[in-house]
Amino acid sequence: MLEANNISKSYTLPGREPLPILRGINLSIGEGEMVTIIGASGSGKTTLLNLLGTLDTPDSGELLFDGEVLFRNKKQILSQKEMAKFRNRKIGFVFQFHHLLSDFTALENVAMPEFIATGKLPPAKKRAAELLAGLGLKERLDHLPSELSGGEQQRVAIARALLNNPKLVLADEPSGNLDSQNSRMLYELMARLSKERRTSFIIVTHNEEYATLSDRCLRMADGQLHACGG
Repeated sequence: MLEANNISKSYTLPGREPLPILRGINLSIGEGEMVTIIGASGSGKTTLLNLLGTLDTPDSGELLFDGEVLFRNKKQILSQKEMAKFRNRKIGFVFQFHHLLSDFTALENVAMPEFIATGKLPPAKKRAAELLAGLGLKERLDHLPSELSGGEQQRVAIARALLNNPKLVLADEPSGNLDSQNSRMLYELMARLSKERRTSFIIVTHNEEYATLSDRCLRMADGQLHACGG
């Protein structure tokens, strides 16, 4: 479903030599597969996630989604408009900081992506309500983010990421601000969703404890991916 071939990325600071972050990454993700990428802070995990989510451009290599080439050797194949449309339809994002809109209810936050894409609010709200109910938040639809617990806020963020039925969800340290109990519940929820909805999840974290809940665990070190324990 998602295929990265020989992806490399460097950053250059003024007056310095290029700093390699990713060195020839090869990665293939299947439909409905949940993959956890672990590694120390600064190892390049978030950089990789941004490239896989088409938020950044690799210096070399190619990225394919369902066989369609998105990037090849630093060239973006789709136009900016086409790429934005692709992201909206195919990819959902969940971050450590949930980025919920503080003045909007849980229901409105989840409905927002579909409303922006279609301009039709009632059907967006209907689907958002169904998703939230399925995530155990049926009684919290009209609550503002400030009225929700940290775990509830992240479940709202997951519902928002899933609203447009993406094939892939990218999660960057999604449990970083949660206690251990809520963190495990969140990972168990994502594992269940990947199987029930056939949605692929790539989860970046520095916490190795939850890697066992994934179908596959990879470790980022020295700009490359290795099998955990390998």
